[in-house]
Amino acid sequence: MKQNLFIILLFSVLFATAQPKYEVRAVWLTTLGGLDWPKSYAHDGMGIQRQQEDLCRILDQLQAINVNTILFQTRVRATTAYPSELEPWEGSLSGMPGKTPGWDPLQFAIDECHRRGMELHAWVVAIPIGKWNTIGCKTMRKWYPSLVKRIGEEGYMNPEAYGTADYIANICEEITTRYDIDGIHLDYIRYPETWKGRKYHENITRIVRNVNQRVKRYKPWVKMSCSPIGKYSNLSRYRSNGWDAYNRVAQDAQGWLREGLMDQLYPMMYFSGNNFYPFAVNWQEQSYGRTIVSGIGTYMLHPSERNWPLSEVKRQLSVTRELGVGHCHFRTKFLLDNVKGIYDYMRQTDRHPALIPPMTWAQSIAPTAPSRLDVERTAGGDNLSWSGARDNSDSPYLLYNIYASTEEPVDITRAENLIATRRTATTLSIRRKADKPMLHYAITALDRYGNESLPIHSSDKATSSVVVTALLPNDGKMLTVPLRNTFDAGLLVVCDLKGRKLRNYTNRQQINISQLPEGMYLLKSIDKKRRMHRLGIFSIKR
Repeated sequence: MKQNLFIILLFSVLFATAQPKYEVRAVWLTTLGGLDWPKSYAHDGMGIQRQQEDLCRILDQLQAINVNTILFQTRVRATTAYPSELEPWEGSLSGMPGKTPGWDPLQFAIDECHRRGMELHAWVVAIPIGKWNTIGCKTMRKWYPSLVKRIGEEGYMNPEAYGTADYIANICEEITTRYDIDGIHLDYIRYPETWKGRKYHENITRIVRNVNQRVKRYKPWVKMSCSPIGKYSNLSRYRSNGWDAYNRVAQDAQGWLREGLMDQLYPMMYFSGNNFYPFAVNWQEQSYGRTIVSGIGTYMLHPSERNWPLSEVKRQLSVTRELGVGHCHFRTKFLLDNVKGIYDYMRQTDRHPALIPPMTWAQSIAPTAPSRLDVERTAGGDNLSWSGARDNSDSPYLLYNIYASTEEPVDITRAENLIATRRTATTLSIRRKADKPMLHYAITALDRYGNESLPIHSSDKATSSVVVTALLPNDGKMLTVPLRNTFDAGLLVVCDLKGRKLRNYTNRQQINISQLPEGMYLLKSIDKKRRMHRLGIFSIKR
């Protein structure tokens, strides 16, 4: 691993890593004490409006830098940011713990995130329930005294009490069944570090397993994730220095990936140097095909914290992208305050939208493409409408991705061609000046698991009805290469639908694909000037 890490670090410094089409770009949006939001209390209609406007302003700023996942703190300290039948209201909303703010912040946040093409994951703080005499802890002590453990002045849910797993699962079930969330994100799903006595992994895993079963029973497309301590355990060459997930707090996060209890992990990697990079490699190497999203300590840039130079965060973002790992900022406020220019930097490094990696382990059959795409070209721009896509999963509705390019057909493997993601509507108006080159379009359907259909492409006509591009013919062993764009090609390249190169061939009329597994692939050619041309998509089915 040491040699691989050196190579990754070297390449990340020498070369700017291309922005990928698939990448989780997230933030933790904290409601505890209004740290990120809200900054004012809702006492009346004007207070509600102010809170809503402030949240929309935050989401607009995050959308501008192509953040695609919001971890919205929903259960705070045995208090909630929604009207729960199980726990009292969080006090940061109305100013009085237990009192309703007069509206449903979770529902509003979901609607606004979805309107911007973002996922919203309900961030559930699992074990801590606040100071001993605060409303959340007092309520738990009154109704479930056997589930509460006191350590100093703090109250915690007792991970060794069997009822704790059911109780936390009840909270997650309430959220999942009542709201159109995209994920349940468990925070502090571990023993308190100050716990006296032995810590048993199975007690924490029992909670995770119960939550997973309850959530997936109702909505299997809802992503399960958690934020473990940023170092899983000691590595062969690098020590965790006594602060890691597995040994210190009995948090077997990699085991949860292996068992299929988690779809994503957001390890809290608020470290630098050798306390960051080797452990980032370890998380990715032990991902078991699931999605790893590195928790970036953006707050460490602030002079009141560690006063990191911006170069430290830049390097971490570059290395994690080289590893195929996403990034999540802690916290939102430090990012939007542009501490040391971090917001400006993210505007450049994430200048194109990205899709969230699909949950192929849960569902891998993509929807059918839209069968009709109409483009109305006007002096002010283009009006798109489409229809005919069909879902092949159990998700409740389809979403749509829109691609645009001056080249036809539009290459949907290139992130820079994405102009809108996860839209629920089947229309889109695009402003464009008359003196700008004409744009061509492609539309794909997306199910709630993240599986993307084949594209439907526009033609040059003002308004047209088109059909999905035909697949390239093959018998599972040999593929016939189309003649277009290949007369000066020196090389043919087979890629997966994410655009990753899988195999090269010298230019010929037929190529041997017998060693490729069943699935969907993209065929491209590379000409003498090293320009790449898309030749088509083919499916291998034997």
